[in-house]
Amino acid sequence: MTDGEGEGEGKLAFALPERPHLLVTGGAGFIGSAFVRDVLARRDGTRITVLDKLTYAGNRENLAPALADEEQGARLRFIQGDIADPDAVAPLVAEADAVLNFAAESHVDRSILDPEAFLTTGVIGVHVLLEAVRRTQSSRPIRFLQVSTDEVYGSLGQDDAAWTESSPLAPRSPYAAAKAAGDLLVRSYVVTYGVDAVITRGSNTYGPFQHPEKLIPLFLTNAIDDAPLPLYGDGMQRRDWLYVSDHAGAIEHVLRRGRGGEAYNVAGEAELPNREVVAALLERLGKPWSLVRRVEDRPGHDRRYAMDGAKIHALGWRNRVPFPEGLGRTVDWFIANREWWRAVRSGEWDVYYRRQYERRLATSTNAER
Repeated sequence: MTDGEGEGEGKLAFALPERPHLLVTGGAGFIGSAFVRDVLARRDGTRITVLDKLTYAGNRENLAPALADEEQGARLRFIQGDIADPDAVAPLVAEADAVLNFAAESHVDRSILDPEAFLTTGVIGVHVLLEAVRRTQSSRPIRFLQVSTDEVYGSLGQDDAAWTESSPLAPRSPYAAAKAAGDLLVRSYVVTYGVDAVITRGSNTYGPFQHPEKLIPLFLTNAIDDAPLPLYGDGMQRRDWLYVSDHAGAIEHVLRRGRGGEAYNVAGEAELPNREVVAALLERLGKPWSLVRRVEDRPGHDRRYAMDGAKIHALGWRNRVPFPEGLGRTVDWFIANREWWRAVRSGEWDVYYRRQYERRLATSTNAER
């Protein structure tokens, strides 16, 4: 999974049953719900159990398109629960053919404000899932897929080569550190216990149903309301953008075709500075650049992310949605679904937003175009 692969790694691809039963943890979140919707929409008999704690980022409404369809809804079971609770996890793992762990506290800004929650989900929760998988595999095959992030690799310089799966893990935020620890736990269970596990590391994902704490939906929803857009620092931080349906498809591809014990980078192949992303969405909305405010940067802000996707390409997977098309779809969805995001931007949201941005905006300056 990184340098120094050990005994027990490199198994052949996993063979799912014809009509598998998947346990999807965090399946009411952004990427998890996209995976659930896409799989069920194929109507191939796959059954899915979603286990989700329903924190602020988990939303049953994200599953509404599947639940509203009689045939899809019959193959979807939702259970509210915590992956760090062994009593909730064990019976669900015992009946699944594969476990896909999307559950995570996923926003760097929040990890800086409250690291503990990230450690509970990203480390303790992963351990609980792995223990349940280890016990189940003693009687039958089962695969575990850990959904991780490019942020485990740290930060790249402007001229540095893109990360490969053999690049060292060098996280720089509590969120990234918790995800890296989870990845290493998975590796240890592969090597020590022979667990059939794979890891996907996705780049910055965007699209419909994304919580408005993240850059694209935050700036979209603020701009719709003609509110200021708090751009960190000079806005030249570079990210590789990946449309959510592409990310979901890559995860299923690795589930079915990935070799046990391996990690796979899921690159968006759209590396752009934040300023260009903001300019593109404002143009799509017909809103002025004057909404953009330059605010104090966050601590330890990674400058650049970029991944080499050759390994997953060798499995036969490629992106389908280029960034301009994906951004257009996203803007159009948020315009058409104001009721959804206005409900999300209420209650706890106000407390978080003031804590994160009120002081920064009070001392902000106009961002030069």
